[in-house]
Amino acid sequence: MSKNTAADIIHLHHGSGGQHMTALLNDVIFKHLDNPTLATRHDGAFLNLGGGTLAFSTDSYVISPIFFKGGNIGELAVNGTVNDLSMCGAEPKYLSLAFIIEEGLSLAAFEQIVISIKTAAQKAGVQVVTGDTKVVERGKGDKIYINTSGIGVVRPTAAISSARIAAGDAVLVNGALAAHGMAIMSQREGLSFESEILSDTTNLNFVVKELIETFGDKIKFLRDATRGGLASVLNEITTDCQLGINLLEKNIHVDTAVKSACELLGLDPVYVANEGVFVCIAEASVQEEVLAVLRKYQPAAMILGNVTEEHPSKVIMTSAFGGKRVVNPLVGEQLPRIC
Repeated sequence: MSKNTAADIIHLHHGSGGQHMTALLNDVIFKHLDNPTLATRHDGAFLNLGGGTLAFSTDSYVISPIFFKGGNIGELAVNGTVNDLSMCGAEPKYLSLAFIIEEGLSLAAFEQIVISIKTAAQKAGVQVVTGDTKVVERGKGDKIYINTSGIGVVRPTAAISSARIAAGDAVLVNGALAAHGMAIMSQREGLSFESEILSDTTNLNFVVKELIETFGDKIKFLRDATRGGLASVLNEITTDCQLGINLLEKNIHVDTAVKSACELLGLDPVYVANEGVFVCIAEASVQEEVLAVLRKYQPAAMILGNVTEEHPSKVIMTSAFGGKRVVNPLVGEQLPRIC
């Protein structure tokens, strides 16, 4: 019997949010499970059940360590699914919650996680309404894994779709990059800095609510920049709409301590995971007003650039000195077990 080659097995990079993950989705999952709803490939599915449009999303959390500076796996699980529903233009309402717990996790740690889930759900205005708990043998897990699924009601004026993106649209981001990924990595590596790096995990539903209620269908697309970071999201957008994106490097904000951690570890902040950062594509006519709303919540929000017909399916960044470079999709696994 022949042995499996490296190309025949799943690697960590298949979960990176980059090129290898895209290939896995296309070559296996979408190939066998394709249908019109799944084919939209958004953060959640849009479902019309006869009483308005619902958004439905699910996500699993396998982060290590499970307690990190700025949060823990429980808070992350709530915020992640709330944010996926928000990126659909929906008002998150209900969550399911499933635990896979490894034998040996302390009851005190588990209770702390559950309390964080309660606090995060209350902050986001959602309810946990169903769930499941499984326990696996010691050594068959890594303390605890969590899955959350969510249901939300799509706002009547929302029209979120990559198919609506057009040349000239503005590309905005709601805050500084890479805090979550660097909070995890600095803790794993035992790094310390003058300013403590905290994860940016938070719920985004209220800022999205204000955007949709204020600008309606002038908000064309939303996507949170989790695995693979800003670069992966922008490359997904250009691939989906077959247009290009121009970026100004000077408008990409990274906090000083986070930038130092990235430099120390040899990481580019645009590829580092976030848990409170999202990309907004809006009509250029309202870009300054959209920016003003974003800055009410995060002062580091910026207009990063614009959508263009000049270089389809490519993201081009202009440096402060006028040089240009292609921002390619993430290749390989930069930060495993980050969310």
